[in-house]
Amino acid sequence: MRRISCLMAAVIVCQFILLCNTVFAAVGEKSPYSPNANAAGQKQVLWGDTHLHTNLSLDARAFGVTLDQATAYRFARGEQVTSSNGLQVKLDRPLDFLVITDHSDAMGTMQELIAGNKRFLRDEVTRGWYEKLVNGSAAEKLAARMQVMGALTDGSAPRVLFNERFFRGIWREHVKTADAFNDPGRFTAMIGFEWTSSPGGSNLHRNVFYRDGARQAQKLLPFTSSESDNPEDLWRWMARYERDTGGRMLAAAHNGNISNGLMFPEINPETGEPLTADYAKTRARWEPLYEVTQIKGDGETHRLLSKNDEFADYETWDKGNFAGVLKQPAMLQYEYARAALTRGLQLEKSLGSNPFQFGMIGATDSHTALATAGEDNFFGKMAYMEPSAGRWQGVLGDVAGYKILGWEMAASGYTAVWAEKNTREAIFDAMARRETYATTGPRIIVTFDAVLGQQQVAMGGELAAAGMIAPTFAIAALKDPQGANLDRIQVVKGWVDSVGAAQERVFDVVWSGQRSVDGAGKLSAVGSTVNVANASYENSIGASRLQVQWRDPTFDASASAYYYARVLEIPTPRWTSYDAAYYQTIMSEDVLMATQERAYTSPIWYRPN
Repeated sequence: MRRISCLMAAVIVCQFILLCNTVFAAVGEKSPYSPNANAAGQKQVLWGDTHLHTNLSLDARAFGVTLDQATAYRFARGEQVTSSNGLQVKLDRPLDFLVITDHSDAMGTMQELIAGNKRFLRDEVTRGWYEKLVNGSAAEKLAARMQVMGALTDGSAPRVLFNERFFRGIWREHVKTADAFNDPGRFTAMIGFEWTSSPGGSNLHRNVFYRDGARQAQKLLPFTSSESDNPEDLWRWMARYERDTGGRMLAAAHNGNISNGLMFPEINPETGEPLTADYAKTRARWEPLYEVTQIKGDGETHRLLSKNDEFADYETWDKGNFAGVLKQPAMLQYEYARAALTRGLQLEKSLGSNPFQFGMIGATDSHTALATAGEDNFFGKMAYMEPSAGRWQGVLGDVAGYKILGWEMAASGYTAVWAEKNTREAIFDAMARRETYATTGPRIIVTFDAVLGQQQVAMGGELAAAGMIAPTFAIAALKDPQGANLDRIQVVKGWVDSVGAAQERVFDVVWSGQRSVDGAGKLSAVGSTVNVANASYENSIGASRLQVQWRDPTFDASASAYYYARVLEIPTPRWTSYDAAYYQTIMSEDVLMATQERAYTSPIWYRPN
């Protein structure tokens, strides 16, 4: 695998900025167009993980993580640390920001329980967990871990774990640690937590992000699913936080593929009634982001929803929910980003607001305190799934109805934010305006901007109709300087037709090499240089950068629509291939050994008059 020096990487980035300016200047009608024209300062891409767990999370600690928040921050900013299993680990490049999102329910209690704190051993259930987790066999440990996860998700965790005074002390120390590691301009430690709603075992989790520091964040304890598993109550709590503290916050919906059709509903699960205008307006206010990719699978779309999309079946998790309720095909349309974005357009017509107008972010959801999303440096979902010869066939999840095996983990993902500064405030503001994109791990630089008449917007923005003119999209992508070349850039369009039906289409808009689109509209594959035996590839195919100005050939000025870019790398070895080569392990034929990493931009929405 070819590696590029930091100096060369800096040169490439500078060339990319010049490239973008060239592309955008050609689009503007009266003056050179730049996506930063109205910004206070020049924007930059900042890389981070927006969903990470440490030993404060009930399930993470039960599953073996011993690393604390300080270690997670030190690792994310580029330091070498020792993993929970004694392995030395370091990122090849530091992250720019990190959000530690430990579960608010019973935060910090499992650490104390395993340490033998008698306060948390008063209950028969917690005593049983303690005996199995501390003194049990491997099988007993796994059984106890699954019981803990089940209790966390179904709300049956013993009340002895919910002590407000203890919680207040844990939260105070948590936010103080974030402040201690927050270094404006160099590394941002954003404060956050995960609200862990799982009605009936269906994942409705949200990650909540603060714009504020410890002084404001500690004034109100985080909301817990033990208080309510209704997202509307979470939004009310968020409104209360802003009202009472003067601070600001927003939420990102968790990857929806374990929600069994509840993440993006048409019918309110709480009331059994159709969504209301108030629901749509409120959800759009508090949830401007969606976690489209992470270790528990990719959430862009599903092969049964996007049958004409050859890249739809990517790191798919579609077996069921946490309670073992098996997935039914009818549930899928309410779980994936693309279907939700289109449904949002439909609901907007009747409700006046689009409840699913979200930008894209990626995260690891790692429960190891290690924000690793690289295929060649992947430390897994749980501490017991850190690198080892047999982790590919280990059991990641075992619930009634199905199992998840270790090889099904996806080494994903990261969030890219276009922000003026590396500060809490600037990153939060970029998130609020949805100027973000997700990658499955590689640090691909992507710009996605549009011009329509006098309107100029970046990803996450909105366009209003300007007569019959179609918007022009300026799209550019630069390969990760330490990664693989690019295969192609696609634009995904969703719209509502004249009879109100949802439609979608994927356009190949620019690609590497001398390939062409055939009569059926399909672009030939880029090929593959992957050598699974030694976990290598060559950048002898693909392109280091791609750029295009594109107009929608199917544009209908009367139809509501959204557009987002999907950037594909050439095929590369998957983390399983790196494991097999390192440990000299032969894996079964059903194990995926190669991957085609990608980036998803936040959409740009078009609204007719």
